[in-house]
Amino acid sequence: MAKKQSSSKTSTLASKVLSGKKTPTKKEIKSLAASVLSQDETKGQRKKR
Repeated sequence: MAKKQSSSKTSTLASKVLSGKKTPTKKEIKSLAASVLSQDETKGQRKKR
């Protein structure tokens, strides 16, 4: 399976948000969340608690 990678734009946005240099808009928050979820390789493989 090919490794999934965030775009340069998404990575830069995440860096700025995490460092406190930028407050994300709702659209940017959704974009970051979608990027993280699309890279989750363990979907459906987690044990229930």
